[in-house]
Amino acid sequence: MSDYCVGIDIGGTTVKCGLFKVNGELEEKWEVPTRKIDAGKFILSDVAHELKKHMEARYLSNKDLRGIGMGVPGPVEPDGHVSVCVNLGWKDVWPAKEMEELMGGDVVCKVGNDANVAALGEMWVGGGVGHNSIVAVTLGTGVGGGIIIDGKIVSGAHGLGGEIGHMHVRDDEPNFCNCGGKGCVEQAASATGILNEAKRVLASTDEPSAMREYGDELSCRLVCDCAKAGDKLALRALETSLDYLGQGLALVAHVVDPEVFVIGGGVSKAGTYLINLIKVYFHKYTPMFKNRPDIVLATLGNDAGIYGAARLVLE
Repeated sequence: MSDYCVGIDIGGTTVKCGLFKVNGELEEKWEVPTRKIDAGKFILSDVAHELKKHMEARYLSNKDLRGIGMGVPGPVEPDGHVSVCVNLGWKDVWPAKEMEELMGGDVVCKVGNDANVAALGEMWVGGGVGHNSIVAVTLGTGVGGGIIIDGKIVSGAHGLGGEIGHMHVRDDEPNFCNCGGKGCVEQAASATGILNEAKRVLASTDEPSAMREYGDELSCRLVCDCAKAGDKLALRALETSLDYLGQGLALVAHVVDPEVFVIGGGVSKAGTYLINLIKVYFHKYTPMFKNRPDIVLATLGNDAGIYGAARLVLE
């Protein structure tokens, strides 16, 4: 029986790699720079080269691997085809098949969208442990989502399942989202969205606020810190953003009815203060729920992707 598996999380700057025992124990992790020249054609060969070196150092061969899982920053179709990964320069690629060939053809490789894969990691050994149906939400520069129902990733017919950040929740948003729409959850509740809301609030009044002291250095983290400290304008901005997030989570809950929402990403560093505020607005928009999904913090941080990728090959 093969005792190991590999998880690979391919990002626009670095590729995170992890060697795992099949029980979820992380043995070793390392990073490989993401070489995006020539439409990213060297990314997987670089990863395979480094993986072979790390395996050789441990006297491991492909026979010792249950498989290799990968998360990629783009939609993954059910057959493993990736039509585009903008952040990598990829167009019309088959990452799993290519990695299998690079590793010699005798090891199984599976691929999934990075947000969905991270959700799988949180369910396996992170904030979603003990649950079979979870929705993971990443609040960072954008808003990512991953849906796991009955232990299986819901990726949809075209790999777009779980795109929570691009649900429409706000009618008065004047700017376009990166997706081409307006009023997306991402525009309201990402780190960028919270900061923009704070700037709008500051511009709308002359009321004093600790946020004004930071000028151009104001950030989402500082907005959250000011709100925690009792700053009224910061709290107004944060509550507006989280109201829209609560709407978004309620929409998801009414469709998939998960056991728990797991909240991660940079914004989640605000901790239980943030979670408690999210619950206020989520409860506001779910009056018919007798048993609401819980809302908890993610625990794996930046390693969620490699854990989830490894878990892909153990299904």
